[in-house]
Amino acid sequence: MRFSLYQEFYKLMHQKMVWVSPLVLLGLMVTTGLTIGYNESKLLMTTCYDAPDWIILILAVVGATFFSMEFQNNAILTLIYKSANKRAVYFSKYIVILGYNILLHVIAMAFTFVLWMTPLSRPVSWSMLYLYHQPLWENMLKTSAIDVLTTTFIISLIFLLSCLINSNAIVISVSLLMIFVGQFISASLLNGNKAVHILRWNPFNLTNLTRQYYNYATYVDTSHLSNVQLLCSTASYIVIFVTAGYLIFRKKRF
Repeated sequence: MRFSLYQEFYKLMHQKMVWVSPLVLLGLMVTTGLTIGYNESKLLMTTCYDAPDWIILILAVVGATFFSMEFQNNAILTLIYKSANKRAVYFSKYIVILGYNILLHVIAMAFTFVLWMTPLSRPVSWSMLYLYHQPLWENMLKTSAIDVLTTTFIISLIFLLSCLINSNAIVISVSLLMIFVGQFISASLLNGNKAVHILRWNPFNLTNLTRQYYNYATYVDTSHLSNVQLLCSTASYIVIFVTAGYLIFRKKRF
């Protein structure tokens, strides 16, 4: 497992996209600051200048490329041959992408502190109370931590799709579709449906998790779930998708 982790980490670090992504993230965060406006400092700081929406897009592309491309060019055969077993290959890839996910969120918080010192938004104190009667710095940390869970859910879905579909383009397309229209599909399912108490647990609904934390009044009527319920169901779906992906990967013939 240690060798597989080293190998996957080495490959990830030698992808240009991995190094360019933080710069792209910074550019998008600055654009968000200019778009939302000078007087929305508290919202910008809480959401790291809308970094959750940008990070999830970056991970959809990087994650799908990192895994499914090796199915397309059959490089996965070499990995399996060099590794102790398929489990080491699958979970080493997952752990490395998860680490990159956490790193992007840490980078986003660092960028937020830098942008806070610029004229991009109105100066406010980090100790000012905002959401849930908590200081801004705590709101930012919790939003980032919750979004790590949301993006991990998307990563788990990407790995499952990569094991089912040997096409990088299709995996990216389906993942982006889930990100962009997932909440609208969920809202359509739940709108006026008598089985809302069951359908509210659908996986599309989980894309609301991060947004509902920092905009509870708007999204709770859409998701029909509390923050804790969304959190627990997201964690459950992560386990389901990761397990299903591994079982398919283990049985897959290359």
